[in-house]
Amino acid sequence: MSRRNLSPSAASAVLSIIFFTWGALTSLNDVLIPHLKAVFDMNYARTMLIQFTFFSTYLVMSLPAGRVSAHVGYKPSIVIGLLIAALGALAFYPAAKVPSYPLFLLALFVLATGITLLQVAANPYISLLGEPRGASSRLTLAQALNSLGHTLSPALIGPLILSVAVLGGAELARLPQVQQQAYRIAQAQSVQLPYLAVAAALLLLASCVYLFRLPPLTEATELADPHPHTFTEVLRYRHVRLGVLAIFVYVGAEVTIGSFLISYITGTRIGNIDAGSAAHYVSYYWGAAMAGRFIGSALLRRIAPRVLLCVFALVAIALLATTILSSGALAMWSVIATGAFNSIMFPTLFTLGIEGLGPLTPKASSLLVMAIFGGAVIPQLQGVLADRIGVQLAFMLPLLCYAYIAWYALRGSRPAQ
Repeated sequence: MSRRNLSPSAASAVLSIIFFTWGALTSLNDVLIPHLKAVFDMNYARTMLIQFTFFSTYLVMSLPAGRVSAHVGYKPSIVIGLLIAALGALAFYPAAKVPSYPLFLLALFVLATGITLLQVAANPYISLLGEPRGASSRLTLAQALNSLGHTLSPALIGPLILSVAVLGGAELARLPQVQQQAYRIAQAQSVQLPYLAVAAALLLLASCVYLFRLPPLTEATELADPHPHTFTEVLRYRHVRLGVLAIFVYVGAEVTIGSFLISYITGTRIGNIDAGSAAHYVSYYWGAAMAGRFIGSALLRRIAPRVLLCVFALVAIALLATTILSSGALAMWSVIATGAFNSIMFPTLFTLGIEGLGPLTPKASSLLVMAIFGGAVIPQLQGVLADRIGVQLAFMLPLLCYAYIAWYALRGSRPAQ
């Protein structure tokens, strides 16, 4: 094997596979939510602990991940992240064998810890891998592969997990206790083989990344800076502080919509279909984001990122308003279409948040990745709302999130210390 470093374009291609992988893992939560809700007969608020556990990892582990990335560099951090994620995927096997909801949540936490390290290392790495003015476009293109993972995962793996017919609470209660237990075990164990396959794929990918010679980019990290920086220094920058909140509400809105899609579409007033069929519509949601990112990557070369971000946020608001006020096919497809306008939001918010920070970039990256914690909080709040006012009206919460993003695009993202 050649000892020369990969070219920036080849390194970007390798990193895109990483983005694809964590997209596939994240969207599997949208399948686990209705599945484990049926297995353990839970309400929406308790079921949303799945997303709360997964995304709270970003709050708890982003700072340690930032320290790891600053200490060992981007490539070793990516390899370590893949190995930790594989360990989390393997932990699904004993969790399903029991079955135990707390063990499922623990497995998700370990899996998400690996993805957190991947986010902290890969997002700034690919944004720094070339000319600064092309950072938003490069990251958007990588995020398109992330969306491809989101799209394929529910369609290919979702039906395997949802293969056991779902019984309603009343139907299950009429069965003898032994049959109820057998049913729950059969439901839970349908996740074992899919997650074993995921673990194997992660281990293979870690091995491949370890063998590739990625450009080190040490000049962009604190390894090359003689003066260590603190998070307090980073937070003095207004666009970073407001950017942390923008990513918090964006990820919260995106994850909330995906989390509730199956439950929403299966409703009698909306799609009136079974959960297995509804899983394909989750793929349409993430597929729209994927298509939007390919298109958005081209648009960002011609349109100022702040302008395009504001326009996309306003369209998302209009689509969610339609979802809330309508029914049937119109309500269903309008909420799915928001995926297309989510497309450029994360990469654009991320690059605006680290704009002009130089050696402070790793610290800012950790804070921005920590803000992905919004994916834990916003779905949990919507779960509480859905239990009280219904899933459809609860979409008002992500609508408000997009309103803040539109403001940040126009006003809050301007660098000023």
